[in-house]
Amino acid sequence: MTITIAFTVLLVLIALRAPIFAALGAAGMIGIYLARGPIGLSQVPLSIVSQLNNFTLVAIPLFILMGELLFVTDLGRDLYDAFHKWLSWLPGRLAVASIFAAAIFGAMCGVSIAAVAVIGPMAITAMARYGYDRKLAAGSIAASGALAMLIPPSLLFILYGSISGESVGQLFIGGIVPGIVLSLAMAVYVMVRVLLNPKLAPYRHEVISWSDRWAALRRLWPALLLIVAVLGSIYTGVTTPTESAAIGVLGAFLVAALHYRVLNAATLWRVLQASTRTTASILIILAAAFIFSQFLLYTRVPEAVSTFMLGLGLSPLTLMVLLMVLFVFLGMLIDAASLVLVTTPIFLPTIVALGYDPLWFGIILTINMEMAVITPPVGLNLYTLKSVAPDLSLEDIIGGTLPYVLIDFAVLFVFVLFPDWVLWLPRLAH
Repeated sequence: MTITIAFTVLLVLIALRAPIFAALGAAGMIGIYLARGPIGLSQVPLSIVSQLNNFTLVAIPLFILMGELLFVTDLGRDLYDAFHKWLSWLPGRLAVASIFAAAIFGAMCGVSIAAVAVIGPMAITAMARYGYDRKLAAGSIAASGALAMLIPPSLLFILYGSISGESVGQLFIGGIVPGIVLSLAMAVYVMVRVLLNPKLAPYRHEVISWSDRWAALRRLWPALLLIVAVLGSIYTGVTTPTESAAIGVLGAFLVAALHYRVLNAATLWRVLQASTRTTASILIILAAAFIFSQFLLYTRVPEAVSTFMLGLGLSPLTLMVLLMVLFVFLGMLIDAASLVLVTTPIFLPTIVALGYDPLWFGIILTINMEMAVITPPVGLNLYTLKSVAPDLSLEDIIGGTLPYVLIDFAVLFVFVLFPDWVLWLPRLAH
């Protein structure tokens, strides 16, 4: 009865469009009160403080600040320009350039909507000028922006690590191969579509000299240096993810202040304000998720779910596919960060009981969450692109993005079918 009441409160509040932290917190506290009474409820503040008092979580505000600092620079423009010039011989080159530029920008900030907001305006303008199909243009940007969730540094990996206890550094390493595969799959999809229907991306001959190509590439040295400094320090074991985030903030500050010269007092104040708002929103959701997790622990919900799923008599692969389909559906209704925080403590015991590696599950879950940010009605990337490219209709954006949902799921299925393909790099680096 307690479990039913708590989950009913959660679903009703979500249906009423209450903030997710309020829905999680209210449902968790009601459940704890019904399960343990006032004594259980009195332990909630201590539980929140002990869970948030985690050195790894310091990486969250640092990586967000790093992303905001890069957001105010022209680094996104330089990335897009370099890929455009070096990929000028490919069919659908502007859309392909958008995909790779968003992927690289995501490797520096870990926030999908930031990648869409930075690459979107210039890419949409360029593709419109060249007569690209609106859906093809919109889909390539909204979907590739989601790669920031998977290509390290990723905020979702930090959140999953805080809930599951898995190494954030190992999660970062594990995200590299799937991130590259997804980037290439998206690019191949664009090229195949354009080859089959050249009208989607009319070819316009451009004379781009090698000196222009090398000049565009040279402008990317801050991006490359930042990636090497942040990710290289993690992969070599020199720093923890949190310490590497601090290095990233320092590097982004120097890039913005000295290389692009855009960092004045007013800009810095806006960056700090935006970082604080985003950090506060994530941490309050995380705190509410800890309350809900405490309720789950008291009522043994994870064990009950594990017993039920194992009792179905289905193969581990079948159960995993069904679980992934469930996550796709839930991702349409709940934002990715909240979904990871809510579902991880419920389903992780089942994953372990099925014989899967929790590290692998964190990476698979993050791939699944890429679909959450590009599927309506909650897909944040869709609305972010609409806000920075108002000439695009929401119908064009959604229509252009849907094929990428199928691409994401196809790649997801491959990595579910072959778990070792995800784990070989983390094992190699361990």
